[in-house]
Amino acid sequence: MQRLLLPSLKALMGSRCVRLLVPREAPKAQCGCSYGIRSPLRPGQYSTITEVALQSGKATVSLPSKAAERVVGRWLLVCSGTVAGAVILGGVTRLTESGLSMVDWHLIKEMKPPTSQEEWEAEFQKYQQFPEFKILNHDMTLVEFKFIWYMEYSHRMWGRVVGLAYILPAAYFWRKGWLNRGMKGRVLALCGLVCFQGLLGWYMVKSGLEEKPDSYDIPRVSQYRLAAHLGSALVLYCASLWTSLSLLLPQHKLPETRQLLWLRRFAGGTAGLVFLTALSGAFVAGLDAGLVYNSFPKMGESWIPEDLFTFSPILRNVFENPTMVQFDHRVLGITSVTAITVLYFLSQRIPLPRRTKTAAMTLLALAYTQVILGISTLLMYVPTPLAATHQSGSLALLSGALWFMNELRRVPK
Repeated sequence: MQRLLLPSLKALMGSRCVRLLVPREAPKAQCGCSYGIRSPLRPGQYSTITEVALQSGKATVSLPSKAAERVVGRWLLVCSGTVAGAVILGGVTRLTESGLSMVDWHLIKEMKPPTSQEEWEAEFQKYQQFPEFKILNHDMTLVEFKFIWYMEYSHRMWGRVVGLAYILPAAYFWRKGWLNRGMKGRVLALCGLVCFQGLLGWYMVKSGLEEKPDSYDIPRVSQYRLAAHLGSALVLYCASLWTSLSLLLPQHKLPETRQLLWLRRFAGGTAGLVFLTALSGAFVAGLDAGLVYNSFPKMGESWIPEDLFTFSPILRNVFENPTMVQFDHRVLGITSVTAITVLYFLSQRIPLPRRTKTAAMTLLALAYTQVILGISTLLMYVPTPLAATHQSGSLALLSGALWFMNELRRVPK
């Protein structure tokens, strides 16, 4: 029977998928078919098989497209959560000055932490050869070293969890045929970005381990590499979250009016501004710029401090002058919350679905919460728990902006 059916199926389908009705009680043993199906239907009823693909002369049943989209969407939502966890943990690692405690990088070897006293002492001796110990932590004990070592170890191990969360399910879904051509390209890009992110993290750490004979400043990683590391993580997070929302949330069929077009553009610009503000936080962290001018709304006694342009050439101040870096972060934060406020009121003037209005209101609440957290962190001289919460708030705000943008996306023709 299979030999009779397959040629006719191939001719009918042209190697494409169709919907077939197969009798419920088609006995596998009698006809020798490889596509008999069991279901709770009564005898005489029919089961619908979606997407029957002919591969290597055999009929195989794949998951229906809508169900596959939901599974892939949930997977990417979990992946975006793991990336968010890595960003938050990385921020805490930076705030506790733990990032330079592991002075080498091995993908597999370093997964096993020291277990004996001799192994810990050997690890501590390696750390003592580098500038952070010589200049900043020369009186550190082994117990104190274990704390910062475990902080960095946790961050690196979490990075490996992120990689596995992307790569292993992606290979499984690819093999099962649950990814269409466009999704395959996107998943490949996401997995490639995860691998690049790991290499970029070590490249960043190396900048803090370099000897600088003419400098007696506190050893720290390059703020440029830190911003690149954070920026790539944010891109990975945004791409994963956007794709998952697009797969999981039913799309609204909104009328394409001029008001909606302007709202959509303004929402995109606002999301870009939120992203830029979060990225500028990497320069604040890299230069410890949150520890200068701990006052608000003025910086010291003036609105514009005198040491804003002390570096030459002038462009260096934007990325290397702690005063200018904090000033820029303030301006970007105030501009972002202003734009979000305007966006909210514009959204109220257009008839939008309830879920879209909820997204706008959530975005507004997150924006003002983030402002309060930022000001409090500054005034209290950057305590670690509050600063970590502020960094987490930037991810929450970015998520809210992406959600609102996703609510306004166009219906494909």
